[in-house]
Amino acid sequence: MGTLGQNISALRKKRGLSQAQLAEKLDIGTSTLGMYETNKREPSYETLLNIANFFNTSVDELLGRNTNTKSASTRSDTALTWSDLDMPMPYGGKLPEELKDTYVDLAKSYFKRHPEMLNRDE
Repeated sequence: MGTLGQNISALRKKRGLSQAQLAEKLDIGTSTLGMYETNKREPSYETLLNIANFFNTSVDELLGRNTNTKSASTRSDTALTWSDLDMPMPYGGKLPEELKDTYVDLAKSYFKRHPEMLNRDE
């Protein structure tokens, strides 16, 4: 498990792609991808999802996280908490009401694309 940048770089090289080729496929600038790969910049959540989808991997794996830990996939999509996502709690620990549906939709979308992650025995 490496850093996000190391993992993106390794996956890109494994596919035999140049930075320019991958950047074009992801619709981002080559220099932006270079900064991601050198950990000088972090992608937005949307870009991170696009990278994970392109490489047919999970965001956890891209981030170098151990995917064998108990995760949000064992809970219902409406019962997700920040501790399930192992993320710092933004907004002072209270998710603004207008963002709740967005996060639920993201979780549903992820599990629709990765049904193998649902109800895994840990």
